[in-house]
Amino acid sequence: MIGLGPGQGWAQVAELLLAFVLTSLIGLERTLRGKGAGLRTQAIVGVSSALFLQVGKYGFFDLVPLMGGDFRLDPSRIASQIVTGVGFLGAGLIVTRHRRVRGLTTAASVWESAAIGTAAGAGLWLLAVVVTALHFAITIGFNALEKVLPSRTRGMVHLDVTYQDGHGLLREILSTITKAGWVVESAVPRSQPESDTARLVLELEGPRATDSLISAVSDTEGVRSVDVLPDEDLE
Repeated sequence: MIGLGPGQGWAQVAELLLAFVLTSLIGLERTLRGKGAGLRTQAIVGVSSALFLQVGKYGFFDLVPLMGGDFRLDPSRIASQIVTGVGFLGAGLIVTRHRRVRGLTTAASVWESAAIGTAAGAGLWLLAVVVTALHFAITIGFNALEKVLPSRTRGMVHLDVTYQDGHGLLREILSTITKAGWVVESAVPRSQPESDTARLVLELEGPRATDSLISAVSDTEGVRSVDVLPDEDLE
């Protein structure tokens, strides 16, 4: 039977849970104010940071008898180099599209995976398992929580509108959108070759419920289609 070994008892698990609670509170504040890097990102980064620190503190106790009292070598530097290297990898996953930052949670998850792998490699398997369980609590549980928080009543949406060209409908469409409580942040035309219609992708900020908006724009005479674009469809 595999023993727990030093450095992975209830005290260390409590440290991870404390990091989880405190950073979740910071994430909650960010989410309630409608800011980026909300609940999931803050909690993942906080828990991962705690685990990296624990690896540095407890992950190399088995080497102490081998080195005796002479600590000319610092094996914990291996973990610090992993943190730096994976940080660059995570930065590559963060992109800015339409003035919105995307990929923060994905980048944080990659950093978290590095922390879990480092802990497992250092023999702190219990802490690695605890952080893995916390990951699912964060990504699944917080995702459901974010949907009901007050700040989630407003947000950004990209509306794909196709309408009959040459009839001065754009002003009427924009007026309808404004009356529905939305603010037009940007408008990007999409090509419609050999067609009598025009297509426009509008970035809007306003109520997250889009049913009434889509209905109002669709009822405008001359509008052919109205769709909400998912983020992955944006170029």
